[in-house]
Amino acid sequence: MDAAENIALIRKFIEACVRADPEEFASYFIEEATWWNSPWKPIKGREAIRETLRRGAQQMVALPWEVLHIVADGDVVMTERVDHFLVGDKRVSVPCMGVFELRDGKIAAWRDYWDLQQFESQLIGTPPAKE
Repeated sequence: MDAAENIALIRKFIEACVRADPEEFASYFIEEATWWNSPWKPIKGREAIRETLRRGAQQMVALPWEVLHIVADGDVVMTERVDHFLVGDKRVSVPCMGVFELRDGKIAAWRDYWDLQQFESQLIGTPPAKE
């Protein structure tokens, strides 16, 4: 796949993330894929990825994500996003940088980098600490 096709694939995947259907979500990954939603530990394997999404969707609802920038170099696609969720009655928005490594039209590795403190501070209603 070329860069434009890879970008289109990741855009479709991001839409699938918002729908949070575990089967659809997992179908984007190769069997031995890794999902590292930093700052947590990496999840290895499509079945574990499916189960992690299923559990997460029980705790929060994904709202449409904003893709600020998306670029591809071969089979690597990078996104700068703001991911939005509803956790209970609180809306949480998290700036995020994502790196996707693709293999044969599927995700082999997905790494997202974001600030857990920023996420948690929105849940408790206090602004994150400024440096």
